[in-house]
Amino acid sequence: MSNATIPTVTISKADIPNGGMKSYKQDDDSIILITHNEDEFSAFDGKCPHAGADLGEGLRCGNRVVCPWHHGTFDSRDGTLLEPVAMEGLTQYKLTEDGDSLIVDTSSAINKQIKNDQLTDTQTIIVGGGGAGFMTADQLRKTGYGGKITLISADNTAPYNRPLLSKAFLADQMGEDKLLLGGTEWASNNNIELRLNQVVSEVMPNECTIVMKDNNGISKRQTADFLVVATGAEPKKPSFAGVDLEGVYTLRSMDDAKTIKADSDGKHVVIVGTGFIGMEAASALIQAGNAASVTIVGRSRRVMGNIVSEAVSNALINLHEEKGVKFAFGAGVETIDDKDGSVSGVTLSDGSTLAADIVILGTGVAPRTDLLNAVNDPDGVQVDGHLQLRDGVYALGDIAKAPTQMGRMRIEHWRVALQHGLVTAAAILNDETVDSLEDRIPFFWTAQYGKSLRYSGHAATPDKGILFGAPNDLDYIEYYFDDEGEDTRASAASSLGRDKELVAFSELLRRGHAPTRAQINAGFDIIEQANALLS
Repeated sequence: MSNATIPTVTISKADIPNGGMKSYKQDDDSIILITHNEDEFSAFDGKCPHAGADLGEGLRCGNRVVCPWHHGTFDSRDGTLLEPVAMEGLTQYKLTEDGDSLIVDTSSAINKQIKNDQLTDTQTIIVGGGGAGFMTADQLRKTGYGGKITLISADNTAPYNRPLLSKAFLADQMGEDKLLLGGTEWASNNNIELRLNQVVSEVMPNECTIVMKDNNGISKRQTADFLVVATGAEPKKPSFAGVDLEGVYTLRSMDDAKTIKADSDGKHVVIVGTGFIGMEAASALIQAGNAASVTIVGRSRRVMGNIVSEAVSNALINLHEEKGVKFAFGAGVETIDDKDGSVSGVTLSDGSTLAADIVILGTGVAPRTDLLNAVNDPDGVQVDGHLQLRDGVYALGDIAKAPTQMGRMRIEHWRVALQHGLVTAAAILNDETVDSLEDRIPFFWTAQYGKSLRYSGHAATPDKGILFGAPNDLDYIEYYFDDEGEDTRASAASSLGRDKELVAFSELLRRGHAPTRAQINAGFDIIEQANALLS
């Protein structure tokens, strides 16, 4: 490849085989991605709009370009967003062909602005300002909805990137403004009425109506053409004594994270819970470097024990211990000790005590289904593959028990919430080109000390897996099975440092071609198989 006068870049057609793609890093740190689709080539900004990964390091499966980091997926022909966690498609550049060469003009982006001229006389009310609610509103505007959108949130902050609270934000690596989804002017720029600090007291799904109470306790009804309920989840508080003391926190909101940051300076911190929130909080506090000590308490001697195997768990424990985290395994919390209404320590069920000035509860969350309890099981709102509960009424995010490629389930992960928003917006606009939830699979990641463990699919247990690589070197992929059968297909996989393999697995799983135990034991080349089956 050679540079002509910037910003024009000339590329040889022979570099990119049909059905392939290639990225080109430029001197200014930008990346150009070229895809070859039958007789046509396309040029895009090659950095994933989510976190800047080089898309050329990902995998192309058919017309899907999959990001290697967080599996955001784009159409190879026009850059359309197919799969979150990215929230927008790729910028496409003007490209001309000159014999055996391609000339890309990076100063000339193709305008894909869609007119908001659909359903202009309708109103959509969205209850909940988390990822699912935001994505619904954002995608409606990005894909042509011209009606009124009202987003009601009990939070005092505009929609923000919640997963980063326990990662970069708590670690003092990212400011509050960088967490806001769509930027500080998102609502006004998209003509969305954003109503913060407001609580919906009742949802009447049969009437597509909500009820709110004003400051005087007077109820007011509001009816919409489309009603989206995405009330999320709230932290579970254990029943042991002391959970309501000053200095005991959960980590769910921006305010929670701010308070923990301010109050952990010079303090002994005890984290109750060995799931990914507890582990991420420990990592972030150690990276911030202000806490006097960080101790994680867990009844089991495993961390993230419902997700990864013992070998991977041990590797994560070693990583944390090397950074200075202490673990108290094998006993639960008996009490959080009280001195003048504040935390003075933690007593465990085996009688031992831990020094503690503050306690963070990472003990799980429960879906906020109260508004829809009259019509559904409290474990999750039963919806269809388009997240629809009634005609025009949708329930999504942490409260939804929805059909997926892996079966009907309720999943509390960010990518799933964004998937729900994407699917719901398409359902409202009757856009049948967007895959329903049944055609999608779960995916999540956890970042600890700059290392990202990624997990795709859903397995009943992590203890019937096949492990490749060395977890202690933070280089592995592990495939999980629901039983020991040789012909059983893997239902999930996790990895550190093997991004392309996990992407290949995810795409095969999505298409119903996940490898069997026998295939993996026989030396199955998952990337080669994904390229062959999904081309």
